[in-house]
Amino acid sequence: MDRPGSEDIYTNLHALVRLRYTAQGFSYLPRQSVRSLLSGRKRSRLRGRGLDFDELRHYRPGDDIRTMDWRVTNRTGKPHVRVYTEERDRPVIAVVDQRLPMFFGSRRKMKSVVAAEVAAITAWRVLAVGDRIGAILFNDEVSREFKPTRSERRVMGALGDLAAMNNELSVAPDRKSNPAALAEALQLLERSIGHDYLVVLISDFYGWDAQALKIIRSIGQHNDIVCSLVFDPLERDISRANELVVSDGRYQLHVDPGSQGLGEKFEASFESSMAKVQGDLRRHGIPVLPVETATPVSDQLREKLGGQRIVG
Repeated sequence: MDRPGSEDIYTNLHALVRLRYTAQGFSYLPRQSVRSLLSGRKRSRLRGRGLDFDELRHYRPGDDIRTMDWRVTNRTGKPHVRVYTEERDRPVIAVVDQRLPMFFGSRRKMKSVVAAEVAAITAWRVLAVGDRIGAILFNDEVSREFKPTRSERRVMGALGDLAAMNNELSVAPDRKSNPAALAEALQLLERSIGHDYLVVLISDFYGWDAQALKIIRSIGQHNDIVCSLVFDPLERDISRANELVVSDGRYQLHVDPGSQGLGEKFEASFESSMAKVQGDLRRHGIPVLPVETATPVSDQLREKLGGQRIVG
């Protein structure tokens, strides 16, 4: 059941479905315009799994002799060739973080909501180009897997579960964050994934460690990976705030970032962690797409994945 209140704090299925109309103007394909985050990448392994027969036609000068259909050529007395198109089925898996550290936002939306929106827009875009989309949703306690599909009904079911997991987030005293859950979700992915997939990992990378990197490197040997690193602008600029009011929706706590250098220490820790994640991933050729909470997700994806902003 969806929680009442702002969609900036908790998302819902209706909100994730509405994003379908914004899922355009970008692509996760490696061959992009020079503006794209993915431009300049090495030739992708994901060029298809084989060839599909398209048509039979008369031989033309320059055609590859290996495509000659000798049976038809002998029967008709005229040379014919078989024309093939590359099979481009490319399963996509969205790995979506809904842990307690994602339940944070200072301006427009919570990181957890932004992560859900990245996943939804990705899913609608993948369906629009005819590929299959699957997901692994995880929080501090559980991981849920959805096999890749072209079925809109099954995608709606996965988005419904994503919204439900998002609505389970709270800062109640009995809730604890689990840094190991990131590596555990990646282990589930490694066990279930095949070859020639595209993995879109959407997280703030809380709990990033050598084990998580090892698993991603293993997955990346036979698949492509794009990492959406979700953050809130306040996390890198908290010391400029005179006073913060932290709330869980019921209670409020006033915090002075200047007290004992609290803000500067937080910023330094955040920047160090972010640099570590980005450095580890880029060192192994894995693109990192920073996504912040203060700008519409669809605009960020279009800007950073090669598209133009769509007005209207």
